[in-house]
Amino acid sequence: MADARAVDRTRSLFRPDTPSTLRADGVLDVRRPENGPTESRAAQRLMRFGPLASIYERAWRPLFRLWMGVSGPTVDVERTFAVRDLGLVDDGTRVVLDVACGPGNFTRFLADSLADAGRRDALVIGLDDSEPMLARAASDTVRTVRTDSTGSTDLADHVAYVLGDARELPFEDGSVDAVCCYAALYLVPEPMRVFAELVRVLRPGGRLAVMTTVRRGPAVVADAMATAVRPSGLTVFGADDFTDVLHRAGFEAVEQRIHGAAQFVTGRKR
Repeated sequence: MADARAVDRTRSLFRPDTPSTLRADGVLDVRRPENGPTESRAAQRLMRFGPLASIYERAWRPLFRLWMGVSGPTVDVERTFAVRDLGLVDDGTRVVLDVACGPGNFTRFLADSLADAGRRDALVIGLDDSEPMLARAASDTVRTVRTDSTGSTDLADHVAYVLGDARELPFEDGSVDAVCCYAALYLVPEPMRVFAELVRVLRPGGRLAVMTTVRRGPAVVADAMATAVRPSGLTVFGADDFTDVLHRAGFEAVEQRIHGAAQFVTGRKR
């Protein structure tokens, strides 16, 4: 079961009109019944396939590594990037939002990294629209206990999960210290709307980090690749799609790293 304090802190960040129900598995459900089912693509429907949650890290994520190419970073390197890009060692980073968190593997890593940095008041929130993924995330988090020189800490004390639509995040403007979306924007409908929501909920001075696809090579080849994968529901983004948004929003320290057919984009909100 989710820690009551983590749940209460998460709810305190919601917009006043946000409905929230705590499910039996410890996940906060903020979906609005009047909105009906969330629109989805073929690839996104796959994320709602129950058995995938148990093999996500071993099967699905390695497929994205193949997309990035042999020179692309490993998951461990991705995590090293995240610690730096999200400013997890900065004194001001307390609340981190992990959008499209899947089964929570990255969410738990972020919470563990904040604990390593001595953030005993840290809160990491994972949001996804897949019930099977979040059920697995909540279950695995409850079973995770870390031990260091200060004793044992249950990660569930610092992690909460939210079932909702990333195109309409339930959080107030400027309510989180850092926000990330790794290996997911290429799956979701209206990805640029989701990206705008990441920008909205981030506080001034906070950091944003995403990892997603990028078009590479001659324009004819890149366009052909993007067209070929479109029926599956995947999006291949232009090299300037995200950096342009951040520059227009007045972000500082905007940086893009390209590895194979994947891009890492980071920036700090002014």
